[in-house]
Order: sequence, then structure tokens, then C-alpha cells
Amino acid sequence: MTKIPLVHTPEPQAIPESRTNLLGMSQSELGDYFKTLGEKPFRATQVMKWIYQHGVTDFTQMTNLSKGLRDKLVEHACVIAPEVVHREYSDDGTRKWVFKVAGGSLVETVLIPADDSKVNGRKTLCISSQVGCALDCSFCSTGKQGFERDLTAAEIIGQLWVANASYMEGVDSSEWHNNVTNVVMMGMGEPLLNYKPVVASMSLMISDHAYGLSKRRVTLSTSGVVPKMYDLYKDIDVALAISLHAPNDELRNELVPINKKYPLEQLMAAARAYVFDNPRHKKHVTIEYVMLAGVNDSDEHAEQLVALLGDLPSKINLIPFNPFPHAPYGRSSNNRIHTFSNILNNAGFVSTIRQTRGDDIDAACGQLVGQVADRTRRSAKWQQSVKERLETEQANS
Repeated sequence: MTKIPLVHTPEPQAIPESRTNLLGMSQSELGDYFKTLGEKPFRATQVMKWIYQHGVTDFTQMTNLSKGLRDKLVEHACVIAPEVVHREYSDDGTRKWVFKVAGGSLVETVLIPADDSKVNGRKTLCISSQVGCALDCSFCSTGKQGFERDLTAAEIIGQLWVANASYMEGVDSSEWHNNVTNVVMMGMGEPLLNYKPVVASMSLMISDHAYGLSKRRVTLSTSGVVPKMYDLYKDIDVALAISLHAPNDELRNELVPINKKYPLEQLMAAARAYVFDNPRHKKHVTIEYVMLAGVNDSDEHAEQLVALLGDLPSKINLIPFNPFPHAPYGRSSNNRIHTFSNILNNAGFVSTIRQTRGDDIDAACGQLVGQVADRTRRSAKWQQSVKERLETEQANS
């Protein structure tokens, strides 16, 4: 493992009150901004390309802008991504960044290469949308930290900007290119609970004037915020993943508490609408299913999952559980995971087993803890409950 700490000032880079941060603005928002400067809206396209396609944040280097406009931008605008306070590179090629955002909180972002031996191979960036998470899924370490606040569009798209820049150090802006090939909104937080900034950021990801990623390579993962799932396919054309983890309501209520508000019947109806009622017609949804030993990994659970999905076009991603301190679960054995997968495959579904990457730097799925201000004291309460459970088990043994 290669750890590369970065030393910065104690506080994140502040945006001067007299300046407007252009990072995260949509093309229409930038167009409106340029109108306030007395400029034509088409300047928005030029500036977007400089920021996202060439990695330029210094307005004086944006050579196809008039000197007068460049001077205006230097005086009134800025392009500032969240501050990187720490980064780590795993032996398997995984990279993790810790960002300090406004208010001093920290969030994490992880880049996972499909094959580090291929310079131009697939590189998937897992982006955070909130500081902490309010949903408290029982198997996820991030949820134990509680929730502090939503991230802004600049803080979300800034994670992608920094990840790309990490591969382009010392490269001239004319040779800058997009290294991240896939983006998944699967980091800290529930993306659909921070709807507008998340959709705005994904719009930049797929915009031809910004990152130009394929719409099939930008994926939003939700634990099941059903009303916003119906909004999503009307507002943007991206792929959908459902963080399912259980094939029946009783078990899912325990693992994914939001299921008590939006049970499986409603969730599956929304998933089918995303595929069948979508004017852009999605080919499938991805089903994420963490494998917990003796909890949700039996043959019966696999058969229930087959029945639950029914005719829903879906790919099922089985995720080996990544333990964290005091976690009440264990990882299913490789034999059990493969048996579970075979049942799904034999039923006609495409089932894959996720390769665990980056767990040597706590970057694997479920390990995005960060250091957030736990206003709910959820973490302290959870640790106390674990302590009491262990004491009870010792007393009874």
C-alpha cells in the first residue's frame, strides 16, 4: 500500500465572498451568469470545456476568451474544487481521496480500476453525495456515523475533477483527457435524498461540453427512495442500481430500514417503471446484494430473490461483505456466494460477484466512513449497543 498524505492549511480553501464558483454550474446557469457580466451566453460552453475537458482553472489561460472577459472572470469568479486533505493508493490500483468540504467535514471518494495493468482500461469512480448518511443500513459503516448535510453540486462534481487531475499531473492542458470511464453515485450518502445537486452533477458528467461520459456509464444507486425514482427517469438519462440486500420485507426491514417506509412491493413497482415506462427505455437495472453469512445467503433467499425480481430485466451484483470494527455480520464463504450465484444464473439472471478492491485502504464497499460531525450521536449509541451485546454474550457463555 502506498500512502501519500497531503499537507494543507487547517481550513479548506475558501471561496471569496466577492467571487462566484463556476464549478458545478449547469450550462444554462453559466449562460445566465455571463449575462450578468454583459457577455453572450455561448461563453458558457467555452468555459465548461476549459474546466472539464482541459482541467484549466486559471481564467488567464483560457485563450479563446477575450482579454476583457478574462479580466472580469479573474475579478468576479473562481473555479474551486473541495480541498484534498489526504489520499491513499492501494497496491491493486485503487485510489482514495479524503476531501474537506465547507464547514470542515470530511467525505471520501474511491476510484477502482478494472485492471491496473491496462493504462486505458475501465476506471470507476465511486462518488459521495452527502456528509454521512441518514438511512442507517445495519451492514454499512458509513451509516453508523449519522448524517450532517448534503453536498453541493460543486462538491460532488469536484470529486470527479480531482480524480481526473490525479492522472494528468504535469500534462499540458491541450493533452488533458478524461481518465475516469465510469461513475457510480454509491459513496457516502443516499443520492436521491440530495436530488437536485446530484442530478445537476450527473448532467455535467454526461454533457458533451463537460465530461461526455456515456449515459450507460453513469449510475445512481439508491436504497429505495421510491418517489424520487419516478422523478429520476423523467429528469435525466442514467443507469439505475438498487441497493436491495434482502428478498423479503421482514429481513429488509432489519438490514435497510427505509424499507419500512417504502416496502418491496412499492420498490419493485418503481424499478419496473424505470425500465418499462421510461420514454428512453432502460435495458435493465442493477441489483446490489451484499452477502452476509447466515443472514441473507441461503438457497431459500436466492429462490426468493428470483421470485421477487420476476420479469424485471436486471443484473445482480453479489457483494462480499467488508467487515468493519464491531460489525454484527460476517462475510459469506466463497462457496456459499458461488452457490447463491449459480441459483440466480440457472433461473436466467445475469449474476456477477464483485471483486473486493481497495480494502487495504478502507476503500471497499461499505467502508466509506470518513470523519463527520455526528449530530445524531448515532455512532456513540451504536458502539454502546455493541458493547452491551458483547457483555451479555460473555455473561451467558
